[in-house]
Amino acid sequence: MTKKKDTRLKSLSQGRPKIVQTPLSISRKATRTLIRAHHTLEKQRATAIAKGDEAKAAALAKQIESQGGIKAYQKASLIGQSKDRGGDSSKILLEWLEPIVPALRDQAENHAIKMLEVGALSTSNACSKSGLFAIERIDLNSQSPEIKEQDFMERPLPDNDQDQFDIISLSLVLNFVPDAPGRGKMLLRTLEFLSHRKQPEDLSNFLPSLFLVLPAPCVTNSRYMDEPKMEAIMESLGYVLVRKKISNKLVYYLWKLESSVIKKITFKKEELRSGKDRNNFCIVLK
Repeated sequence: MTKKKDTRLKSLSQGRPKIVQTPLSISRKATRTLIRAHHTLEKQRATAIAKGDEAKAAALAKQIESQGGIKAYQKASLIGQSKDRGGDSSKILLEWLEPIVPALRDQAENHAIKMLEVGALSTSNACSKSGLFAIERIDLNSQSPEIKEQDFMERPLPDNDQDQFDIISLSLVLNFVPDAPGRGKMLLRTLEFLSHRKQPEDLSNFLPSLFLVLPAPCVTNSRYMDEPKMEAIMESLGYVLVRKKISNKLVYYLWKLESSVIKKITFKKEELRSGKDRNNFCIVLK
């Protein structure tokens, strides 16, 4: 009997083609178009890989390359974060943490609050400039010497509290994971990297926490995801919602890790809303 080939994505990096050079500038309209097209092609490629259709996956990878690859996507994302585009989601996080800034400053002098920024594109965002955090930045394809090239899903698990963090930032990262079970695994993995040490009283209402940012349609216009389901998934992992903001384009969450006990609840891909104009964003937990 012929052994069936394992076609599952082994890591986030497997879902991305190689980097190629891109033009130096890009318009606002072209930025939106490129980001949407890149996400669509990546999802199609992930589906082809999962089905074992190597020819189609290779053709899609070539198409992604022809449009500039991951480097073009990152460039578009950086432009989207510029001031004139209303970007930099970390400004929202800082606004939410405003009540505890004095305590954060006190901590910065001795034991700075540690942050892991997954999918980091810049070293000059609001959190970086604040001086309040000891930040470690990682991305699949680093654009700076200060950003470690690393796949979060392959990052070695912490040996002790020194390797853990008080805040993890997943800003426009979870939606890039090409399949629903992979997104569930990413959320589960955050639990391994958040510190369980006792926080100072002034910080205990906010830390340890996960800062999660998604395109708003992921929860406002998905067939398989809505606000109640998102909250149910996060609560099953031990998170409680501290802050939330929904704009026309993005949804921002700050989830505090309240419990180390994971509720054994399965979340499947189940239709919650019908309609031909819905997207298929979903998170599966097994």
